[in-house]
Amino acid sequence: MNNYTSVKEFILLGLPHTEGLENMSFVLFLAFYLFALLGNLLIFVTILASSSLHTPMYFFLGNLSVFDIFFPSVNSPKLMVSLAGQSRTISYQGCASQVFFYHTLGGIECFLYTVMAYDRFVAICHPMRYTVIMNQRVCTSLTVCTWLGGCVHGSILTFLIFKLPYCGPNEVDSFFCDIPVVLSLACADTSLAQMVSFTNIGVVALVCFLLILLSYTRIVLSILKIRSSEGRRRAFSTCSAHLTSILLVYGPVILVYLRPASILWMDSVVQVLNNVVTPSLNPLIYSLRNKDVKVALRKMVTQMAHPSLL
Repeated sequence: MNNYTSVKEFILLGLPHTEGLENMSFVLFLAFYLFALLGNLLIFVTILASSSLHTPMYFFLGNLSVFDIFFPSVNSPKLMVSLAGQSRTISYQGCASQVFFYHTLGGIECFLYTVMAYDRFVAICHPMRYTVIMNQRVCTSLTVCTWLGGCVHGSILTFLIFKLPYCGPNEVDSFFCDIPVVLSLACADTSLAQMVSFTNIGVVALVCFLLILLSYTRIVLSILKIRSSEGRRRAFSTCSAHLTSILLVYGPVILVYLRPASILWMDSVVQVLNNVVTPSLNPLIYSLRNKDVKVALRKMVTQMAHPSLL
């Protein structure tokens, strides 16, 4: 692949319309990044430490927390380095790595939310068989398939993009390497790569979305059959955090990858939300709206503050 490539490094042009705002932007993104790391690490440790949270639902939530630690770490550090006035260049291999990990983790995210929707479907529609269906072996298998599926997805896209020759312009019109902006720099016909990458991303996103939609259609129908309003409220509350996260995930995918024309400023705003903001919001979404997590978190903090109570 490198035999056909004369470009050794790319220049990331960064965020548009941020001239003179670099210091403020750096502080803002650093705050979001640290909050994402610390918040998701806290959720993950709480799930590990609390035996009451050792259930399939929180097993998948723990995986989501790990994902939300990795995902902003793909692009945020390089963005903050450039905002701090340091080098905006990124090596050819570094650019390929960003594309691979970004789309690998993006695939994992879609698959993971689909698995979480299925978990909620089984819990609400088949409560008496929940522990039998969602046993440890099934949960582990679903998780392994989720992470392996993301790796296959990212590998296909990275191979398609970087098998093309890059021999001329090397300015990436974004703050990180992604398919649309990198493909525009290729010195060959990109129609096949564009079509296959569009189809790959579209199929993964669409299939996952339809499975999630199917799960929640069955969930809503089951909830509507519950006679007591309190029972319906409790059933809906177990799904509200997951639904909120799904909206935050699929919005950026549709706006950036599944529309025919690209608008630079909109792409940049959406990518910032997707890369930096959303991973920092998930700890709030899942802790503030979840009684079990709040109780376990409060108990863990109390035990850490007063070890003599153990």
